[in-house]
Amino acid sequence: MKIERKGFSDNRACEYSCLKGFRERDMAYELSSIKMEDSIPIMKWRNQQIEALRQNKPLTQEDQLNYFEETVRPQFSQEKPDQVLLRFTHEEKLIGYGGLVHLNWEDSRGEVSFLLESERAKDRNLYLRECKLFMNLLMKCAFLTLNLNKISTEAYSHREFHVRALESSGFTREGILREQTQIRGVWTDAVIASCLKSEYLRRTSSGKQ
Repeated sequence: MKIERKGFSDNRACEYSCLKGFRERDMAYELSSIKMEDSIPIMKWRNQQIEALRQNKPLTQEDQLNYFEETVRPQFSQEKPDQVLLRFTHEEKLIGYGGLVHLNWEDSRGEVSFLLESERAKDRNLYLRECKLFMNLLMKCAFLTLNLNKISTEAYSHREFHVRALESSGFTREGILREQTQIRGVWTDAVIASCLKSEYLRRTSSGKQ
């Protein structure tokens, strides 16, 4: 069934109410609620970097627009949404996105996702710096705005540069899920890492970020 779209430039419920207007900056970088208009750039990055994601086939434009209209938009107004997606910008230009998914409000925890624009992701030094910036801003959102106790993430071991970026951002490696997925026909491990609110507060109070 074809849905009627109101237009992704409108302002109806286009920010997560649970974020209470969260916008956090670090120099020229900013993290804030996802916008409906971000859907197509994100689709392109996901298709270009499919091996880094839990995605088994390329997305179509219709897939992506339907997902944003039917899944993302309705959660903007929810007090306890299943996920909170955030746009990552540099000098007001969208360069990545991510957020907190599989949110468990009873246990105050969520899973972190992050994807940087494809060309920027090719520069490993830039990736390390911008992933760390994103994670530091995300932790403010998770621990100070949403009052979560724990955030965790799963990273495929063939992306060692991403694992290093996570650990430099304050995540602690918890363990390995052996042969968790196939990448180009090769079984690949997944690294599980997490950060606790107490660890974040201790680090920020000591000035270590």
